[in-house]
Amino acid sequence: MKGNIFYAQSGGVTPVINATAFGLIEQFFKNKKYFGKFYAGKNGILGALNEELIDISSEKKSELKLLKQTPGGAFGSCRLKLKDYIKSGRQFQRIYEVFKAHDIRYFFYNGGGDSQDTTNKISKFFKTKDYPITCIGLPKTIDNDLPITYCCPGYGSVAKYIATSTLEASLDVKSMSETSTKVFILEVMGRHAGWLAASAGIIKMNAGDPPHLILFPEIEFKQSDFLKKVKDAIDKYGYCVIVASEGIKSKNKFISDSGLKDSFGHAQLGGVAPVLSNIVTSKLNVKVHWAVSDYLQRSARHIASKIDVEQAYTLGRSGIEYAKKNISDVMLTIERIADKSKFKWKVSHAPLDKVANLEKMLPKNFIKSNGYEITKSCMSYITDLTQGEDYPTYAVGAPRYANLNCKTIKKKLKKFNL
Repeated sequence: MKGNIFYAQSGGVTPVINATAFGLIEQFFKNKKYFGKFYAGKNGILGALNEELIDISSEKKSELKLLKQTPGGAFGSCRLKLKDYIKSGRQFQRIYEVFKAHDIRYFFYNGGGDSQDTTNKISKFFKTKDYPITCIGLPKTIDNDLPITYCCPGYGSVAKYIATSTLEASLDVKSMSETSTKVFILEVMGRHAGWLAASAGIIKMNAGDPPHLILFPEIEFKQSDFLKKVKDAIDKYGYCVIVASEGIKSKNKFISDSGLKDSFGHAQLGGVAPVLSNIVTSKLNVKVHWAVSDYLQRSARHIASKIDVEQAYTLGRSGIEYAKKNISDVMLTIERIADKSKFKWKVSHAPLDKVANLEKMLPKNFIKSNGYEITKSCMSYITDLTQGEDYPTYAVGAPRYANLNCKTIKKKLKKFNL
């Protein structure tokens, strides 16, 4: 089935999402005889709704090559939950009209759980139109919470950044703890799953090493026990380093719940670090500093994990191979190959129905019984994914990242109101 490709990036970006894009684009150029044109959606699925299609062939190949080492979403991303086509097909109808007008027969959506749901629904809607299209989900999330796939592209690099940042900040706090800050709190992303918080634990080799406490969403936050542990660490080691997931809960309620909702209906969290800081300051009367890794963690391509970059890139390349075979309604996955001596993996796939809107929590055997540390199994899992360095090229002392024009093609349809 020869036709054009539509690729889009969705949701919060990662340090390696563009490596997936480059893998897909590079392999497309090597297999052009099987396809028509390659379009990237400007700002995710909005590119389809607004008929804003970027023709990849108009970009300089030298800049496209730099995508593999560039963070952010090179073509723009978005958070947009499409209305269910069963209840209101207006948005899905628009995507169908745009794809039909531009002979798009291959749809690649690079995102997390909500994005896989979008890919799944688009595929089902197009079936009602009897319009042949191959729909493939490309996994991406720093949260590492997609089911079935062994790991998610983006996680290994962010885990490496969090572990490194925790280690470096800990050395600073330790050196000043006698007369200054006693407690340092680092807030990391993770609404329901503690994969990112857990990553800080790989730097802990001995009992007194930081982080002294990791707060997981999977473990109920108990203030009295937390304060006791903080005080114990200060008494024993002179300082206490805490890594907290944004989604920790007390009695099934986010302790940083702002009361607002995001575009997908999820609770909008207001910052757990300052909440914890106020608790420690008011109850223990010690100086506390806190930081939020926020966008820094998901854009830190300069310290990316080599294996993470390679997985993201390979998944993109594999997408074209799946498309050539017209394998549709799947999300590509990473599958671990059994080998006790070395971490080995391969690309596989799972039905979109099995991955859409599902979250993979941190396994119970990855958290120690005290509820504040990771186990050896967890450390082994994470360190497999943080191994190796893949530094970008530098110019004038800063990384040289891709600079695309992202010029959209001429529209064929009338303007659409979201």
